[in-house]
Amino acid sequence: MLSADFGHLDRDTKMIDGSSAEWIHIDVMDGVFVPNISFGFPVLKAIRKASAKFLDVHLMIVEPERYVTRFVEAGADMVTFHIEASRHTAECIAAIRRSGAKVGVSIRPKTPVSALQGILQDVDMVLIMSVEPGFGGQSFIPESLDKVRELRGMADAAGLDTIIEVDGGISASNAAALFDAGADVLVAGSSVFGAADPVEEIDKMLNAR
Repeated sequence: MLSADFGHLDRDTKMIDGSSAEWIHIDVMDGVFVPNISFGFPVLKAIRKASAKFLDVHLMIVEPERYVTRFVEAGADMVTFHIEASRHTAECIAAIRRSGAKVGVSIRPKTPVSALQGILQDVDMVLIMSVEPGFGGQSFIPESLDKVRELRGMADAAGLDTIIEVDGGISASNAAALFDAGADVLVAGSSVFGAADPVEEIDKMLNAR
């Protein structure tokens, strides 16, 4: 939703709600972990009221463990935090789980998949950033495909049904390659909201599976 028209957020949310998109992805930025500020609890609550779809909330904030419960209370179905932003990873995971939401953890482009060793079994999803977090409209980092393959191999070797999500520079042009590499969920912002027909663009990506 970062690429939506904030002046017509209700309209754009309802457009996504009526499309074949399965989740709505909400980026929360604090201006500290990333050099940008987006939206918080009030906007999340408004989106929750406008859609019954699964709300996937991506926290790009420092000390996420302080806020995860409030994001679940505001309507999040999945809360994803950055492993680089929390000094209390186990506490953050436990807080999300206690709140009743699914747990996601994200890694930046320069963070290796090996950083997830030891916590992979404790989370439901891993979000691989295929651009530097903080801004929409960036170009996809090709090496992200290798990280998806590596993570899928790690999860399979451990007998885990880990959901792999990829965010950044996603469009119908690279969706098939990402699904083939092992991704389950693709986050698309600019390519959807900037398309002549956003609903058709969503269909193209989903049909690439």
